[in-house]
Amino acid sequence: MILVDTSVWIDFLNGANSKERHALHRLIEEEEDISITEIILTEILQGIKDDEDFRRTKNYLLEFPLQKPKGIETYLKAAKIFRDCRKKGKTIRKTADCIIAAICVENDLILLHKDGDFDVMETCAGLRVLKI
Repeated sequence: MILVDTSVWIDFLNGANSKERHALHRLIEEEEDISITEIILTEILQGIKDDEDFRRTKNYLLEFPLQKPKGIETYLKAAKIFRDCRKKGKTIRKTADCIIAAICVENDLILLHKDGDFDVMETCAGLRVLKI
């Protein structure tokens, strides 16, 4: 299963011409197993100004499986990911990204993203990312 990060969904929803957006479009067309998390859902929806766009986007995104944190273990894993990267001289900018990475690691998910912090977490924390 592939988890699609906010950065890719924003490109997809805005019709941006990025390789990540094209990859997501292909995955959807090929009916690959893709999912999101609750935090990704929040990040996407909080940026939508128009009420009708909000409703339509929410309904569309809720058609995909939601990967959920397993409880306190997820947040402890996120802290460990942050600390492991920092020990290697790399600082992750957003806590939410560490939580997303922890959910991926716990559920053996592959992440499709457009955020350099996830590349760092791939090298220091064993995060699996989709190579496009």
